[in-house]
Amino acid sequence: MRFQSYFNTAIKIISLYDGSKPLAHFLKQYFSENKKHGSTDRKFIAHACYNYYRIGFAVKNISIDEQLKVALFLCNASAGKWSILYDDTDWLIHWNEQLRKRIFFIQTIYNFSFDDIFPFTDELSEGIDVEHFILSHLIQPDFFLRIRNRQHEKVFHALHQHHFAFEKISDDCIALHNAIRTDNIISLDEQAVVQDYSSQKVKEILEIIQAETGNQQSEINVWDCCAGSGGKSILAYDILKNINITVSDVRAFIIQNLKERFRKAGIKKYTSFVADIINSKLEIQNLKFDLIICDAPCTGSGTWSRTPEQLYFFQPDKTEVYASLQTKITTAVLKHLKQGGYFLYITCSVFKRENEDILDHLIHQHKLTLIKKELLKGYDKKADTMFAALLKSN
Repeated sequence: MRFQSYFNTAIKIISLYDGSKPLAHFLKQYFSENKKHGSTDRKFIAHACYNYYRIGFAVKNISIDEQLKVALFLCNASAGKWSILYDDTDWLIHWNEQLRKRIFFIQTIYNFSFDDIFPFTDELSEGIDVEHFILSHLIQPDFFLRIRNRQHEKVFHALHQHHFAFEKISDDCIALHNAIRTDNIISLDEQAVVQDYSSQKVKEILEIIQAETGNQQSEINVWDCCAGSGGKSILAYDILKNINITVSDVRAFIIQNLKERFRKAGIKKYTSFVADIINSKLEIQNLKFDLIICDAPCTGSGTWSRTPEQLYFFQPDKTEVYASLQTKITTAVLKHLKQGGYFLYITCSVFKRENEDILDHLIHQHKLTLIKKELLKGYDKKADTMFAALLKSN
């Protein structure tokens, strides 16, 4: 009866959780306060909770118990030991590996439309396959590594030695099952960087800059203005080579963590500071940059298959809040872009308001020239979906 117990505990957690903090943090706190749950228990309970939020806004008119049964049925290719929860054998008979067949069975029982999982399709960026994108929320994304310069042999050897299954997506990108931990066998940030597939695709945009500036002898001055964990900065360092990096973020602890990542990555020449870009007098007041990377704060809607609770608790007015913030940030940082310099705008959003609309603002209000824009589709590769645009000042 363990799986019935897991189910009951998941129901309890769901009833307590209000979305005010990441689900991962809430679960960690809950398990810390309820130490009777061992590591296996925690894994299955957390799995059930995440499945519940994966179905988004669908079948909200039925009980939490029923919703969780629907979620487990849709999000898992086979019943496994969850089968104990299903008294009606029809569920088990129709528990097919093909997701669309499972959806069809649910539609025979409930008023279920997969459009209800993600009911914001009118706001999506151009080029998204709506049905494919929505269904991707029912699938756990993969874990991706970007192998750094000349470290491929060491990384592959470590993975083979520990019998870790992985898929080689490109020369530098590999995908692994989300549950696999590699930090104890690979020197992260030195040999490989944890970085989503779509985020790694920014490499192709940076290579445009590298090609245009490759003959320059002087350093390229780069400002990663919303640096976060620093993944884009490390990528820029690896691609552009001869650069002088400045990194900033509004959160002091983020900059402290970034410094440790830079140490492991071998990046010694950089400047860092903490600032609220739109409300503070910046330390770089008189500096100009050849490249500004703005991985802007956003709804994160392209990552909701990783954090489905954010979909479940999403309020549509947040899109406008973030768009306003993005406009203010880009306006503030563009004052520091050299004439002829590059501006790289990135979001992990799928909403047009945060992507194409901000790009139009950059082109028409700031007189920037668009070099390349791309919707970085990850939903067909068990990865995040992002938006990136490279512009140049006139």
